Amino acid sequence: MDPALRPSVDEVWHWLSEVPDPEIPVISLTDLGIIRDVEWRDDTLVVTVTPTYSGCPATTVINLDIEAALAGKGLDKVKLECRLSPAWTTDWISAEGREKLRDYGIAPPIDGTAADGVLMKRIDRLSGRSNLTIACPRCGSANTEKISQFGSTPCKASYRCTDCLEPFDYFKCI
Repeated sequence: MDPALRPSVDEVWHWLSEVPDPEIPVISLTDLGIIRDVEWRDDTLVVTVTPTYSGCPATTVINLDIEAALAGKGLDKVKLECRLSPAWTTDWISAEGREKLRDYGIAPPIDGTAADGVLMKRIDRLSGRSNLTIACPRCGSANTEKISQFGSTPCKASYRCTDCLEPFDYFKCI
């Protein structure tokens, strides 16, 4: 592609901010923090993606969605690169992404509890349970209980609010 005609990296980032996560469509791939880099290498656009975890079943769909979105903007030479290090962490979810999760009814991960090991420090040594307070995304109550470590997708856990009695997913800290 003629360098004078190709879109800027900022414009490509904007396009990618409109690509929804296939499992949680209210949050974009950029809000999720898995798009690590966008750059032109000669006439090829290179998009670097870090999966949420190596076994994420949505990884293939995410890559196809990125390619389709960019092809829809007229880019025919796109290369996707997978970057596993540093590993993705929920701390990479943007503030806007966290609000979108909450508005959708999913409790976002608690800031700063993933990458720096704080989450492991918040485990009760006797019971093995976390002493983190997960607020209900619907009513804001801190009176919640974990129903299951596994929610609607592998990256979420099931909780219930004991005040409004509504079940909800909590986006687990990774």
